[in-house]
Amino acid sequence: MNKIFLILTISLLLVSFGNYTFAQENEINKINFVDPVVVLETNLGNITIEFFYNDAPKHVENFIKLSQSGFYDGTLFHRIIPGFMIQGGDPNTIEGDPSTWGTGGPKTSVDAEFNTIKHNRGIVSMARSADPNSGGSQFFIVHADSNFLDEQYTVFGRIITEESFETLDKIASVETTQDRPQDPEQVRITKVTIVNRSEVSNILELQEPERTESTITPSTGNQKYESTEHEIGFSVPEGWLLQTPNKTTPNSPDVVAVGPKIGAINPVISLTVEETNQRTMDDLIFNKTETIKQVVEAGNLDIISQEKISVNGNQAYAINAIGTFFSNNESFDVKFREIMIFDTEKVYTFAYSNGVNEFDSQLPRFEETIDSFEILSQNKEGGGCLIATATYGSELAPQVQQLREIRDNLILSTKSGTAFMSGFNQFYYSFSPMIADLERENPLFKEAVKITLTPLLTSLSILNYVDVNSEESVLGYGISLIILNIGMYFIAPTIIIYKIRK
Repeated sequence: MNKIFLILTISLLLVSFGNYTFAQENEINKINFVDPVVVLETNLGNITIEFFYNDAPKHVENFIKLSQSGFYDGTLFHRIIPGFMIQGGDPNTIEGDPSTWGTGGPKTSVDAEFNTIKHNRGIVSMARSADPNSGGSQFFIVHADSNFLDEQYTVFGRIITEESFETLDKIASVETTQDRPQDPEQVRITKVTIVNRSEVSNILELQEPERTESTITPSTGNQKYESTEHEIGFSVPEGWLLQTPNKTTPNSPDVVAVGPKIGAINPVISLTVEETNQRTMDDLIFNKTETIKQVVEAGNLDIISQEKISVNGNQAYAINAIGTFFSNNESFDVKFREIMIFDTEKVYTFAYSNGVNEFDSQLPRFEETIDSFEILSQNKEGGGCLIATATYGSELAPQVQQLREIRDNLILSTKSGTAFMSGFNQFYYSFSPMIADLERENPLFKEAVKITLTPLLTSLSILNYVDVNSEESVLGYGISLIILNIGMYFIAPTIIIYKIRK
């Protein structure tokens, strides 16, 4: 079983330029505001917020409406992570159980208004769940630049006075336990007031907010991931933090998507890619079962179910389990679903983990990821790599494996090599799947292809004995091998046929 990583990253339930005039009738007091700002009064000082109405009009109106109604009075900054952000606006923090902090809000939500303003220090942005359109009342103020959030959360304002920044620093420095303030009264918002900008003194001369260079496109609900190295593609929930960490061990994940924390831990979807090394699906299942057995016997894991399934025409194996894991001297009951998808050359293991109580809420998002998974080298009828199919289970298989490792570790580490492989794969997989299908249908044809491939694999094995460590060497050896194979497969047969006919 792959090592399960409890990635306790930042969970965020977390508008375009210059000043603007925003006249809105106060529904409660019937007062008109011109260029309104909001003042949050706390026990550590005041925070004054201006708005980016042109970028996020619905969020600005929602925030001001809630402020007018007294919704924020008495709430806490309930999540405090120095060097990142402080988060508040949850009505559950007024008198509610601390275990419910971060889950409360109004009955209505605001659709996402993602924009190009960067999440730099002092920016005010709307918190949300995994659903991009779930913003309610919770908001966060960025303590230090956090640009990995850009375009995934709705920026709608920023703080504008020196006192505001001092108060931000004071709140960020209070003692916390698991990101919660140890003394809630220190960080309570005692009162929220809306005033005209002209009534606030000592406003800083701030430049226009820094922006990303991209153009915001409408939300699709998912973000697409493709890997030319592994020749696969799939989608993960939009707004989840997508990462490709360094692979330190064969069992460490190649891709990780971390969602906003709703319960005790963050929901995580990960993908681990491994070579099959000529192992069959049954071999892989046996190895996994033996590994799991050790964890089960230790009392750290309970298996709910195990079964063979099919994913988009590929053999697969699914495991559902519950385990207890530890982090920072705390234990967490975690439920996970793992799906191992088998291909001739590689096995792709997707894992979804979340707290037991929150597991079902994000399970459909994981199933969408699984349904979207595709091996780009395959077509709908099967297909794949004709070389791998022809040599599978034969004496040439280890040689193909070595060449694949050279491709991944040497050729793809250079720009010229990556560019060549990208163009080559586009050409190669225009006909390879069709031939691979014929090989599976006709064993004699498969043997003929294997014999034909022997000279090619022999010539490529030269790469095992040369030093490929630069752009120039990749080009040099690559061009030489192409010329060599053109000679073997075209020029030499032409000369022989010519001699015979003559």
